[in-house]
Amino acid sequence: MSTSRNTPSSERFLVHLSARNRLADASAERVRRLQLETVDRLAAVLLKLGLLSEMDLASELGTFTGLQQVGATESLRRAEKDNLDIPDSFLRAHELVALNADEKAVTVACWDALDEYAAKALAFACDWPIIWKIATRSQIQQALAVTEQVAVADAAPGAAVFEDEEIDRLKDLASEAPVIRLVQRVIDDAVRQKASDIHLETSESALHVRFRVDGLLREVEYHSKELASSVVSRIKVMAGLNIAERRLPQDGRIRVTVQGKEIDFRVATSPTLHGESVVLRILDRQDVALDFDALGFDAHLKSHLRSAISRPHGIVLVTGPTGSGKTTTLYAALKEINTPDKKILTVEDPVEYVLNGINQVPIKPQIGLTFANSLRSFLRQDPDVMMVGEIRDRETAEIAIQAALTGHLLLSTLHTNTAAAAVTRLLDMGIDDYLLTSTLHLILGQRLVRKLCQHCREPYEPTEDARRRFNVDENRPLTWYRPVGCPACQGGYKGRTTIIEALPMTDAIRTKVLARSDAHQIEQTAIAEGMRTMFAHGIERVHAGLTTAEEVLRVTNLS
Repeated sequence: MSTSRNTPSSERFLVHLSARNRLADASAERVRRLQLETVDRLAAVLLKLGLLSEMDLASELGTFTGLQQVGATESLRRAEKDNLDIPDSFLRAHELVALNADEKAVTVACWDALDEYAAKALAFACDWPIIWKIATRSQIQQALAVTEQVAVADAAPGAAVFEDEEIDRLKDLASEAPVIRLVQRVIDDAVRQKASDIHLETSESALHVRFRVDGLLREVEYHSKELASSVVSRIKVMAGLNIAERRLPQDGRIRVTVQGKEIDFRVATSPTLHGESVVLRILDRQDVALDFDALGFDAHLKSHLRSAISRPHGIVLVTGPTGSGKTTTLYAALKEINTPDKKILTVEDPVEYVLNGINQVPIKPQIGLTFANSLRSFLRQDPDVMMVGEIRDRETAEIAIQAALTGHLLLSTLHTNTAAAAVTRLLDMGIDDYLLTSTLHLILGQRLVRKLCQHCREPYEPTEDARRRFNVDENRPLTWYRPVGCPACQGGYKGRTTIIEALPMTDAIRTKVLARSDAHQIEQTAIAEGMRTMFAHGIERVHAGLTTAEEVLRVTNLS
């Protein structure tokens, strides 16, 4: 066995795979193309695409390089730290495991024998000769995970470490080629159907796969329950999670190349009665149009929002339930005002889309990095504009008010049903009314409605009852549209748009706030001053043939 690592080029390894009939010529070309697009390592691309299982990759790399392969069921045992002077951070970063060290050499296991950088860096840093071995990526990751668990157990006696046999079983399940292909196909299908989320749920008898498309969940396929552990373990490996931990929720991220695009997935696992539930939130940055027109803002709404965000200080809020597009609206607003002469800071949970030229911070409550603490630190960073993902408590609200009073523009969200309800929510948090009237510029309330497919929508004339229900003149000629369904859409709908209400802080509204009026009274005053409610905006979109009356009723809870 060689005492130095052979580092052949990616191209030679692709030729090797083709010569051994392990990779079709078309697949090899696809790998080459994606490598150029993603600048990812060859071994990682092969695994992500499911063209080779982890065990097959390790076997082929062993054959190609002549390095010894660690047994498929062999647990990797790390060398004692006292005998090894290699930083743990380096080993974790490059997914390497030091197996043995003596006065003659150090044995190191890797999963990517083509990683020339790691080999050269380790050879430079280590005084001893290096003997390289090849393992699967799951074996490497589990060895590193177990090391961290042992460290925790040493620091806190009694901490549990899972049995090696169970870990080995889960590693084997996650690295099987059919499982890899199944997970990749589900991801590909979800992206192709423009789903926002993938739900993998284990029932008493099956593994159910559901996609959320245009805001609604629907089941797309189901599999034998026996596949559940394999599929969940595969996703955990991809997300860098602990595959042996099934008692506690875990969160992670995956970046996968789908249809030539790099797409991020936010992964959340949760234990349930019949097994773990996994949800993958699809964060396709290239598919999000951060543009007011694309989001459904008409001239009236754009005028209100642009006026508010052009001011040097104050607060702009966007309200609505989870999944109503609040953060996307804030991103569009930030993009609108993002110029080189402004310093913009955001704190989010989590950072969903990366915005060039903007400093974005994900909160980490487990280490004390909360919305409030981050916002407090931002005030010492000399910002012009700040965005807080959500105002959840009085402390965050008070710091936001302080920031607005000291000359900063602050954008944030609140979970309330209407724009007017945001005022009473802040008052209920304990914020003084005079502070709200001094700092609040604009409150938006919004929902997302499904858009009618323009290829198959069917015209009809609304009934007298529908006209009365939607306050439409009975004598007005009117044509509405209903969904039909065709190969180009999802049951007659395709895509979503917003319905929005904009409540500016006028003198009349300030008077109501100082009088501690309730949300209904504030809303009625705003309507009298010309505010168009979400419901009214929705009906305008029904008249325009963009959506249906049923959709408007569904999202505004008016029935």
